[in-house]
Amino acid sequence: MNASQDNDTLMDSQETPPPQTPIEKAQVDKEKEMAELLMTMDNYKAIIPDAVIDYYLNKTGFDCDDARIKKLFALAAQKFIADIATDAFQYNKVKQSSARTTTKANKEKKIVLNMDDLSCALAEYGVNVKKPDFY
Repeated sequence: MNASQDNDTLMDSQETPPPQTPIEKAQVDKEKEMAELLMTMDNYKAIIPDAVIDYYLNKTGFDCDDARIKKLFALAAQKFIADIATDAFQYNKVKQSSARTTTKANKEKKIVLNMDDLSCALAEYGVNVKKPDFY
């Protein structure tokens, strides 16, 4: 072997990164997913107004000027509210279907969000909204 072949071999070994461990691959994948999420959130318009998010973040003592983090909190809050509403809707459907079988009414009733259904859905998430017995 001559010196030029040794240099070529040395450069080839420096250009190719060493094989990654599964943990390193998972970390790289997580970073890529986070970058994609942050890119898509730039175009996202939150349903919860920024003023509401700012108020509650300031109330809890969270201070951050990054708008993407605030959008992330808004997205998480929106998901939480949507999950609760979906669960309350399911409780209402179960209650109405059992009422229909006992009364055998053929009329479709409007779906109304009751405090009972909402409190059952919130109880799944550890939130207690029941009034005291003697209020």
